[in-house]
Amino acid sequence: DLESHLQSCRQLSVTVLTDHQDLNNTELKTILKSTAPQQYRIKAKLRNYKPQKLYQSVKLHCSKCNSLWEVPSGDDFDSILRVSAAIAPNLELHNTSWYDSVTWTTQDQKQRKITIHFVKHDEMVQQPEDALIMIEGGTPKEIWKLTKRFKCVIPVRSTEDDLELLDLSAPFLLQGNIKYFGCKHCSTPKPVKNLSSIAAEQQPSWEPTEIAKVLGIEPLQYVFIMNFTLVDGTGTLDAYLFDY
Repeated sequence: DLESHLQSCRQLSVTVLTDHQDLNNTELKTILKSTAPQQYRIKAKLRNYKPQKLYQSVKLHCSKCNSLWEVPSGDDFDSILRVSAAIAPNLELHNTSWYDSVTWTTQDQKQRKITIHFVKHDEMVQQPEDALIMIEGGTPKEIWKLTKRFKCVIPVRSTEDDLELLDLSAPFLLQGNIKYFGCKHCSTPKPVKNLSSIAAEQQPSWEPTEIAKVLGIEPLQYVFIMNFTLVDGTGTLDAYLFDY
């Protein structure tokens, strides 16, 4: 794997790190005196790389404000859901013209109330593989079970007037095994009822970009970032990898 490969590279005396076979090798001291952008072929020793754990290389990036965010942990999501679960579902927001609602009480000691809102199309709930649902009061484990059956899952909570998204530290959408997050700087969350415009389309696709747009969310993209420290006896160069 990549991590063991990087460790073996660091042990070698010289490693070819770039692939421009048509270019002659350039010493790092020359590169350090040059102005960007340029293209070089180098031979160098990999002295160090960061982060040491590959999972730490995955970040969230906002293309609008160019900010980088850590990917929230499962514990963060659990905490936000527990706070949200303390808010009682607003029964006046159930069974509207564009979604049907079902509420039940869990059988555990806490007897939590969970509500699922099934978004309708042409007054009918779509097939699970095509459907979007919204959930109030679930745990991460319960939500992940739902993502295996339904196309899109959006965690929400009740207000006096409408359902709303959770804190943006939580994903605004879950699809399959992917969590979609929004930028805290650039997003201006809108009421969840704006989703009714997608439900009214001839063939609702429930694409994440379309969902983000109607909900006022600037979506974050997963990026892979690493920092390599290279040496060749003439100088030291930090090389940064940033890729979607």
